[in-house]
Amino acid sequence: MRINNFLMDRRSVRDFKKNRNVNSEILDQIKIILKELEKEYSEGGFEFKLYENGENIYDGLEGLAGYSGVMVESPHYIAVDLKDKDDKTVIFSAYYMEKLVTKLIELELDTCWVSVYDVDKSKRKELFGDSTNEINFILAFGYPKRGNPLIKKPFSERMGVEELVYDKVLEKRITLEYLEQRGLADTFYYLRFAPSIKNRQPWRFIVTEDKVHLLVKYEEGKNPPLIDAGIAMYYFEALQELQGTRHKWSLLDGFIHEGNTNYKYIAEYQL
Repeated sequence: MRINNFLMDRRSVRDFKKNRNVNSEILDQIKIILKELEKEYSEGGFEFKLYENGENIYDGLEGLAGYSGVMVESPHYIAVDLKDKDDKTVIFSAYYMEKLVTKLIELELDTCWVSVYDVDKSKRKELFGDSTNEINFILAFGYPKRGNPLIKKPFSERMGVEELVYDKVLEKRITLEYLEQRGLADTFYYLRFAPSIKNRQPWRFIVTEDKVHLLVKYEEGKNPPLIDAGIAMYYFEALQELQGTRHKWSLLDGFIHEGNTNYKYIAEYQL
């Protein structure tokens, strides 16, 4: 699976087949994948938990989570359980949750992120188990219902590359010609299709002579969207691999304030 084509076609599925569970052999493969991803992130700040009986999770969250109070019903769910609330843990839990999405797609399954952040913590403990620490997001997965081919799928408009990427400072817009010269044009073209909460695309990138800096935009009084940052980091690295570059992000810290708009530095990528 080429990650650029995947991003172009990526859609969250909210309607899964109720009468078709994922068979035990594939669930066993998923369990192996979960352990491999946890091992890959060697710092151990989070743990994946597979809930095979999705009916219990759905019944417990109906009216409390999902989209406009409508819970996404699927045969199975995967939760990411945070062992601490450090920014690094939150960022990389999202990074690996989205990497998990690509692994499930390769198994011909579809997925949908579901926020349970606003669900009472005692309710979350009841549903996910007393041994859990902090579960804010779960991943619904299964086989999608077949849609009507005559109905056009909804499409979310995306910001252009020039609105997301800057030349050395936030005040200076970058040109596509310059990105082409640096071998970054394709990466940023496809990266803008990466998912973000409510498709807000809060990422901002500053390209310098030898690095790319990732920042996220957020409003005064709100928390920086660290989940969106982790997702963008994963896809940026994956897209760069298509260009033959296998570097990794290094986390940063710092803030920029412009009126009521704030930007948090997230990470830098060595070119």
